Amino acid sequence: MANAPITKEEMAAVFPKVAETMADALGCDVEDIKPDVSLIEGLDAESIDFLDMVFRLERAFKVKIPRGKIVENARGALTEAEFEHNGIVTDVGFKQLRAYLSEVPAERFKTPTKVKDIPRLFTVETFCKLVVLAQRQAQAAA
Repeated sequence: MANAPITKEEMAAVFPKVAETMADALGCDVEDIKPDVSLIEGLDAESIDFLDMVFRLERAFKVKIPRGKIVENARGALTEAEFEHNGIVTDVGFKQLRAYLSEVPAERFKTPTKVKDIPRLFTVETFCKLVVLAQRQAQAAA
């Protein structure tokens, strides 16, 4: 179940609380939080905001989200060396990243992609996926 594709129903179930949590963390209106909006370009999030949002989402959903989980999930079964070389995402890593961040429009992906720029791709939906996966993991552990 943890590896099953995330359903629209699962996303819809978590989105309202994710949106409210992100709006609180970023000091914006909940109406500004749309699934496809870029957290950095669209909502002016900074790296410290990502930590705050993850912390708030953990509390709101009573789940544990390890730091760096999005990039780890995006890497999938690839080793770090297969995923990136000298801070640049490899071709195979790029393909894996595009597959994992399927909610991100293709035109937002730049090549070469620097690992440090991956957070620029994150959307609200990316964080919804993170919550759904954390919920699945918590259920599997229970």
